[in-house]
Amino acid sequence: MGTEIERKFLLRDESWRAGANGTMYRQGYLNSAKERTVRVRTVGDKAFLTIKGVTVGATRAEYEYPIPFDDCNAMLDTLAEKPLIEKKRYKIRRGDLVWEIDEFFGDNKGLIVAEVELQSEGQVFDKPVWLGDEVSGDPRYFNSNLIKHPFTRW
Repeated sequence: MGTEIERKFLLRDESWRAGANGTMYRQGYLNSAKERTVRVRTVGDKAFLTIKGVTVGATRAEYEYPIPFDDCNAMLDTLAEKPLIEKKRYKIRRGDLVWEIDEFFGDNKGLIVAEVELQSEGQVFDKPVWLGDEVSGDPRYFNSNLIKHPFTRW
């Protein structure tokens, strides 16, 4: 079984952008129930199917598989719940960790969050100066909830 341990933060300022290059993501949910989510998404020119379980603390089960790009786009266009999640993801290495910063567009324009995957929930790590408040436990920031309650409507 795959497991994801992730912490999520808002950003204090734009200083993280220095030298950052991003990749466009387009994703949608075939099932967005809190007990399980089934997501399809394109990442640049690749595509994936991801199944995630319920989040307990900062941990949840996660399974991800590559799928054909054209099939993914067809599912996004015809089967996925709307609105789709459109974002640019920037990866920034700080020490042993890679921070993923998501800048959202479309119905979630204006939202920018930073995530980091950890080895354990208790793992100690240095926080970059551009990190703001932690929102790991706030379900409003889950991508699967951003389709039901987009950031521009908060």
